Amino acid sequence: MPATEPAHRISGFVDLQVNGGFGHDFTTNPESIWEVATRLPEHGVTAFLPTIVSSPPKAVFAAFGVLAAGPPDGWVGAHPLGLHLEGPFLAPERRGTHEADLLAEPDLELVERWIDAGPPRMVTLAPERPGAREAVGRLRAAGTIVALGHSACTAEAAGAAFEWGAAHVTHLFNGMSGLDHRHPGLAAAALTHPTATVGLIGDGVHVHPTMLRLAHRILGHRRIALATDAVAALGAGDGSYRLGGLTVTVHDGVVRNESGDLAGGAASMPHLVRTMLAATGAPSHEVLAMATTTPARIVGFTPWTGDAVLLDGDFEVISTTIDHAVVYRRSP
Repeated sequence: MPATEPAHRISGFVDLQVNGGFGHDFTTNPESIWEVATRLPEHGVTAFLPTIVSSPPKAVFAAFGVLAAGPPDGWVGAHPLGLHLEGPFLAPERRGTHEADLLAEPDLELVERWIDAGPPRMVTLAPERPGAREAVGRLRAAGTIVALGHSACTAEAAGAAFEWGAAHVTHLFNGMSGLDHRHPGLAAAALTHPTATVGLIGDGVHVHPTMLRLAHRILGHRRIALATDAVAALGAGDGSYRLGGLTVTVHDGVVRNESGDLAGGAASMPHLVRTMLAATGAPSHEVLAMATTTPARIVGFTPWTGDAVLLDGDFEVISTTIDHAVVYRRSP
């Protein structure tokens, strides 16, 4: 975008899928949630969902404990809005970078323990797994947003899950059955459902620009939440990092697992905004809504009036304000 374009003062970015950042992984080190949150304002993020990937139960409950204990004295940073549990109720054939041995069928006893400890703000699961219907119902009754993802389900199975109460789809197109003309899957169901919302990793790596345009034309800016799916590499550069129990490697800003598959993201929210603007040609206010008001509405969050981000004409962050105080200002 031209640098001469006027600056934008908007609500802070809201990211519904942050696995870590700045060298820290939330699944293996949940105590780092507060440290990462202090630095997310560098990228204009003022609220986020710390995301825990498929892991032993003790890792999930440790993360619940970190949030329940609250921030350290004097802490200032992006607001954690509750946990996003991505797994372990996922389909093995669409697991991506989730350890196969840690996947499980939906377990109501475990769900009840999550609810007692949290409840989680969002849970991503595969609706075709036995017991998914009961898990969706119980989570919805507890106020958790149920998202479909890492799934090989048919469009019909996804449609049934939306009727059970699922309302969101995690990282549309990635880790799911797709748009086959004879065997449509979860992605097709999301695009044709009248109200389902989606997360979209619009970094130019996870989803081709043509598919970004397709999603925008069908769903519009009120049903797409840009999500970074950030791993520990966010803000830390190329190198090797942990994502749960696995090692991922970042080269030229692209995160891959040991098999060479994509394994989360390293791009910032401003990068996603620029990529979506270039791919879709949509007005800037629509793309900015995908990073602010739309994700906030999806999780039932009313942004604080004292939270804002100032962007320059290239959509880079000039300053970020939280609770009426400037917590990040770009160096001159």
